[in-house]
Amino acid sequence: MSKFLHSCVRLIVVALLVTLITSMAFLAGFAARPSLTPGPTAASVEPASSEEGAFRVFWEAWHILEHDFYGDLPDAQEMTYSAIRGVVDGLDDEYTAFLEPRIASIIREDMSGAFDGIGAVVNMNKDGKLEIVQTLEGKPAAQAGLRPGDIVLAVDDTVIEKMTVFDAVALIRGPAGSIARLTIKRQGLEESFVVEIVRQRIEIPIVESRMLDDDIAYLKLLEFSAEATSKLRTDLQSLLAEEPRGLIFDLRNNPGGFLDVAIEVGSQFVGEGSIVVEKLKDGQDRHYPARRGGLATDIPLVVLVNGGTASASEIVAGAIQDTSRGILIGEKTFGKGSVQLSHNLSDSSELRVTSAYWFTPKGRAIHEEGLTPDIQVDITEEDIEADRDPQLQRAIEYLRGLIDEK
Repeated sequence: MSKFLHSCVRLIVVALLVTLITSMAFLAGFAARPSLTPGPTAASVEPASSEEGAFRVFWEAWHILEHDFYGDLPDAQEMTYSAIRGVVDGLDDEYTAFLEPRIASIIREDMSGAFDGIGAVVNMNKDGKLEIVQTLEGKPAAQAGLRPGDIVLAVDDTVIEKMTVFDAVALIRGPAGSIARLTIKRQGLEESFVVEIVRQRIEIPIVESRMLDDDIAYLKLLEFSAEATSKLRTDLQSLLAEEPRGLIFDLRNNPGGFLDVAIEVGSQFVGEGSIVVEKLKDGQDRHYPARRGGLATDIPLVVLVNGGTASASEIVAGAIQDTSRGILIGEKTFGKGSVQLSHNLSDSSELRVTSAYWFTPKGRAIHEEGLTPDIQVDITEEDIEADRDPQLQRAIEYLRGLIDEK
């Protein structure tokens, strides 16, 4: 918590102690229930500390509402959460976020590799709209016809507007067997449409791999979860046992995950040098060097990227590009290069705090910039309709050319 802005810490600490402070306020003479006569003010209350003094105006306003408001007021817990959200929202950083226990549980469930939902990866795009980044093959979202690029306008009767991605995901999630009614806007269609999807238990496939023609290996990583490194190394060892002459590493639509996992995964391909540079708020740089024991540090390599390649995926792709270990083919990446520290609070809520920014080994900014592929290849609506993958095909052609040269 010491890495958070000091002034915000003090407000949040006071907010988290709201129940204790409430009892102290009552003892100090604050009105505890409505009255037909004006209630006492806080002017005569001497703060016991600078923290209480900074929060005195909050209590003045709260007791006015408690005394005068004709209607229901939030309970102490919701008041606490609202106070924390107010501080966090005022920081104007979309990645610093307060997650209530229910939302925090959903996010932690994601990293466990299994959840009840529709089987789609989503993100808030740069226009603040909830976008389908990827649908998992054979899962309800894919079976219902949802596509990458679709915008979710509403879930059931709740419009997704001015929500965090966490709140939106909480609406989409639900018990297996229940129905999610999504209102979808699709590029190229004038009218939105409604899709009803039966939720089911989703097991997240972390790694996919196979051998392609011409002795080319294909390896796809879907997320940088706790199990990602071991599963990737297992599949990579199996592929290398086939003695491939080239490797395609697919990071498309990979939303990222743990920093340490990104370093471990990047080290499988980059034998030496830095994987990423972290610039701290005090101006210092922290370098994360490649770790020894990488399995694929010499084989000709292509990395597939697109607009859904984000965060930890961009760290790995940027390291491979900067060290000339391989080339990037596809579309410009998402551009999420900020570092969040995750703090589990005492009631199982969570506070995620932006504490630094990532840069590639050569010092290129990732945040809001993204990575530009060495070879730009777009996927069109016609490609999707025809189940074509021109990015993968271009990677195969590129590696064939390298193989033919040897």
